[in-house]
Amino acid sequence: MKPSAPSWLITHATILNEGTSRKGSVLIAGDRIADIFYDDSTEQSTLAPLYDTCPVIQAQGSWLLPGLIDDQVHFREPGLTHKGNLRSESSAAVAGGITSFMDMPNTVPQTTTRELLRQKNELASRSSLANYAFFLGATKDNLAEIRNADPEQVCGVKLFMGSSTGNMLVDSRKALEDIFATVQVPLAIHSEDEATIRQNIEHFRARYGEDVPVSCHPLIRSAEACYRSSALAVELAHKHGTRLHIMHLSTARELSLLERGPDVRKKKITAEACVHHLWFNDGDYARLGNRIKWNPAVKTRQDQEALTEAIRNNTLDLIATDHAPHTLEEKNNSYFKAPSGGPLVQFALQALIDLAAQGKFSPEQVVTKMCHAPADLYGIRNRGYIRKGYYADLVLLDPGKPFTVTPECILSSCGWSPFEGHSFGSTVTHTWVNGNLVVCQGALRETPPGAQLLFDRQTL
Repeated sequence: MKPSAPSWLITHATILNEGTSRKGSVLIAGDRIADIFYDDSTEQSTLAPLYDTCPVIQAQGSWLLPGLIDDQVHFREPGLTHKGNLRSESSAAVAGGITSFMDMPNTVPQTTTRELLRQKNELASRSSLANYAFFLGATKDNLAEIRNADPEQVCGVKLFMGSSTGNMLVDSRKALEDIFATVQVPLAIHSEDEATIRQNIEHFRARYGEDVPVSCHPLIRSAEACYRSSALAVELAHKHGTRLHIMHLSTARELSLLERGPDVRKKKITAEACVHHLWFNDGDYARLGNRIKWNPAVKTRQDQEALTEAIRNNTLDLIATDHAPHTLEEKNNSYFKAPSGGPLVQFALQALIDLAAQGKFSPEQVVTKMCHAPADLYGIRNRGYIRKGYYADLVLLDPGKPFTVTPECILSSCGWSPFEGHSFGSTVTHTWVNGNLVVCQGALRETPPGAQLLFDRQTL
């Protein structure tokens, strides 16, 4: 049994929750939200006696959000811990207001069996500051593992239809048909057509040899490669009735495959944008080079604007990070040798709030896409909302306190960020995980580990 968390009273914050912004106070008792007192209600009369019973956080002028849920991270443990590990990357996550994460299976060994999932959960139970869940990786030959995945404990099955190695790259029609027909939990895909990418590589190698500039990355991992793969996935999902989630969608054209709608629980096919595809475009390669080399690639300003509009109009359902740290030594290689991916969890919320301040979408939509929708899509039990009886996963953000990213403040063990030197308009000041104050005034505190996420699911 974990020790009981202390109680906290957070007073007079602006609570961003379920599409509204209301000033109020939240009482935490143990690991749960015990009560909510809105400033414009008669419940305020019961608030005063609580000041003498527990620690108080005076939050006037700050925003209180549910803890963010990131459904796409690569925390690198086991096997790749020179890049990051569950402790270092969860520390960066909670510092950025992300209280729960779902980790990808392309570690070493690849997480393609239930036993390896169990081992990952055991590792996280000892070291992760955030709540955790892990994807089971699909391969060409693990249908029995996919079929028998525990829907209460497995967040989903991850399928790489491009950009992977060994048997985790699944691009034959027969293998794809079998997986789409078998999976009984959400099927989350990396969607790029490998044959198209290989053809593009041959074209640019013929032109540049091994000295391909990174600005060619979105032409090699092209919009056509993304669309072909996503179109096939949607076709197979319709055929087999699969609960499909397209991760890190990066092009305007792919949006034509999706339907608008604010409630992910009513959709069989959903998709997400990542922070880097909303923040950067292909004009940034000249300045940042391999630091913004991701798969799928950061593409044109037109794609960036289309993704932003799709967040606003509910064609895209979630926002994630695809946090994937690599060392600077690895990143400072030539194009073909430099790995794709970068650290994002620590500053994702501040980046999105900056975009909201620019009128790209509203702060309330950020909460919907990074708190409510992930909880609803995956069926996460009692998280993602500020509600009585839900786990006390909460974030306090000061929207008027600027924050400049410097190497000294970076908690990811890779030690760099694509946002270095940028000044955000807001600062994450406090984060609670299961009622434990893990971050106070921006500093990490010694607290118990996070908890394994559990899932309530109806038959897909």
